Amino acid sequence: MNDTTLSCRIGGYNIAEMCEMEFSTLREELEKIDDPRAVSIVAQLTASLDRMIDIGLPYLSMNRESSTLSGGEAQRLKLVRYMGSSLCGMIYIFDEPSTGMHPRDVHRMSRLLKNLRDKGNTVLVVEHDKDIISIADEVIDIGPLAGKNGGQILFQGSYEALLLSDTRTGKALCKETKVKEKVRKPKGFLPIRGAHLHNLKNVDVDIPLGILTVITGVAGSGKSSLIRDVFAKQYADQVVLIDQSAITATGRSTICTFMGFFDEIRKVFAKENNVSDSLFTFNGKGACPACKGRGFITTELVFMDPVTTECESCQGTRYSDEARSYTYKGKNIVEILNMSVEDACDFFSGNKKIMEKLDALMQVGLSYLSLGQPLSTFSGGERQRVKLAQNIKKKGNIYILDEPTTGLHASDIEKVMEILEFIVDKGNTVIVIEHNTDVMKLADYLIDVGPDGGTKGGQIVFTGTPKEMLENGATITAKYLRKS
Repeated sequence: MNDTTLSCRIGGYNIAEMCEMEFSTLREELEKIDDPRAVSIVAQLTASLDRMIDIGLPYLSMNRESSTLSGGEAQRLKLVRYMGSSLCGMIYIFDEPSTGMHPRDVHRMSRLLKNLRDKGNTVLVVEHDKDIISIADEVIDIGPLAGKNGGQILFQGSYEALLLSDTRTGKALCKETKVKEKVRKPKGFLPIRGAHLHNLKNVDVDIPLGILTVITGVAGSGKSSLIRDVFAKQYADQVVLIDQSAITATGRSTICTFMGFFDEIRKVFAKENNVSDSLFTFNGKGACPACKGRGFITTELVFMDPVTTECESCQGTRYSDEARSYTYKGKNIVEILNMSVEDACDFFSGNKKIMEKLDALMQVGLSYLSLGQPLSTFSGGERQRVKLAQNIKKKGNIYILDEPTTGLHASDIEKVMEILEFIVDKGNTVIVIEHNTDVMKLADYLIDVGPDGGTKGGQIVFTGTPKEMLENGATITAKYLRKS
């Protein structure tokens, strides 16, 4: 901005300084404006800021770049925009709006969804969170399982009726997770001293080793800054970070290439048919000559966007006619890659190298994925579980997981916790950044960051076992842990 613009001030602040303020601070400054000419403008601005604060984003600022927002933060901002609309008779669809939200903020989200409905709109929510499901006027449960074992409407009706149903969702919602009574004792501690990154206020904390630790706190409290940005970098040689970031930038990578058992599949085909194993990769000799193993043809148009169409030669399979002519146990390479992980377990039951990788994928709840599914099509939660499957049998490491329950059904959360327990039992340390209260209850140790988000956060407000938090915790997290 130029000097003339920056010379204009309101309450002693110029526009650049106000844009750097957190929403909660900005709102306080706007309320101090008493010029009658600005009454309507201030009212509109404070109403918008109130909605963003109510939905759990008080720590953001006007200058925050959209590319730095998490998926949950971006979705909540979209919701706020629609909440300010005077439109009615619309259909709004939200996909996992509770992603990355503390239980306190989930309750705020619930109120906003109800308000949107009460304006005369239809609101459809795809969700796993019990608190969001419980406010629904109508619940539709799809299953019974995932992949080929799903796709059926199992239940439609009220939330109360769902609890009485015999569906997997109904049973999971009725089940109460008990607080872990027998917790592990730490084998030692790794210290963090004077952490002051972002909103952290010279934090001193000791991270326990050899147990399952859950890092809690409201959104924006400083959890990720403390663990991912400070702890993980300080002890980088010991840490394995398992997050939801993209695994690879190439569209040719699949679950079997990432897990490292595609080479074994190609060797099985080569041995069976007495040909080169390079014939069974679409990155080599086996590639369709028309599309070069991509499965599609891109036609460049001079004044328009390129047009992408499925390759007519290979019908999108990416393989040449010769590669598809060879079979193993009656199936060609394309049919093998179209198999789900679960079906592949039966098909390759005699091959130890392949089964070791398939078992790991089954353990993390990815039985429904097909072997040839591109990694670029995976959700954040699926990417994280694939990374977990890749590391599940290692030992002596410190594993950091950021929101591993994102996008998971309640019954799948139990499986993930069993896996984390298994990893700890093998001699590892597991640190989980999480908002799910069931995960908190099953931890050996809790570290709560707060007391709130943004400038009001960045402090350690509780350390101890889940039972100690329930009995003595005076934090926001402790309040909602008792309610769960």
